[in-house]
Amino acid sequence: MTVPTIGSLRVNGATLHYEVRGRGPLLLLIPGGTGGAASFDGIADDLAAAYTVATYDQRGMARSTLDDPEAEQHVAEHADDAYRMLELLSPGEPALVLGASSGAIAALHLLTAHPERVARVVAHEPPVVEVLPDAAEHRALIAHVQETLRTQGLMPAMAVFAAGLQKDGLELTPRAAARADQTMADLPYFVGRIVPGFMSYVPDVRRLEGLSDRLVLAGGQDSPGELPYRAAAYLAERLGTELQHFPGGHVGLTTHPEEFGEHLRKILRDSVAEGQARERTAC
Repeated sequence: MTVPTIGSLRVNGATLHYEVRGRGPLLLLIPGGTGGAASFDGIADDLAAAYTVATYDQRGMARSTLDDPEAEQHVAEHADDAYRMLELLSPGEPALVLGASSGAIAALHLLTAHPERVARVVAHEPPVVEVLPDAAEHRALIAHVQETLRTQGLMPAMAVFAAGLQKDGLELTPRAAARADQTMADLPYFVGRIVPGFMSYVPDVRRLEGLSDRLVLAGGQDSPGELPYRAAAYLAERLGTELQHFPGGHVGLTTHPEEFGEHLRKILRDSVAEGQARERTAC
């Protein structure tokens, strides 16, 4: 296991904990859910053989603290956190980005807000449910989750949320179970602050159309029919791009880390080759 270099970055309203390992072009991994930097432990070391891999805890989770613990959370602010990471770790040089789940939503916004800082974004199952034809049903789901959280508490709210997201509900993978205490500590913040702000996010589809050559939308091989997969697939269709399939399901990077990492490396290698081909054609 590679011992990462650990640092902290002061951003607007928060202090972010981050970890860096490896050498080469910067690859920023944006976590989703309550995973934080630890959710990438299964793939970060292998990726560090070819890239400078940066991971971090999202603001308000694990070791990344908020100035105001009650502050509302917005996609644009989380995307700006990722931008500040790029400015710190890859100044002046476009970087590669992988976002998972809610982190993939932040990655989409990062691409539209700062396209000059991003060479390629891989967005794995961003639950951008507002692009779906049945978006109203999913707004009702989020409202039901929030009402259940208010009236019945965390675990009943999580049950409602899990039933709405996945065919078979949510369960902890062995890696997630190993950090269950931290996961449970972050769940109220995730369900109460992140879920409503992120799942009501409306991506700028027109702007993404103009940037689609830098965007890879991805879904899990085991995910068809589940809400985050449906959103990713529908957005890919709207952009006229092919949905890439990664091993496993929504949390494939923790259930199938070796296969997930290898597939990510292939996509990134292909993207570099495509970029070089475009540059030769332009010349």
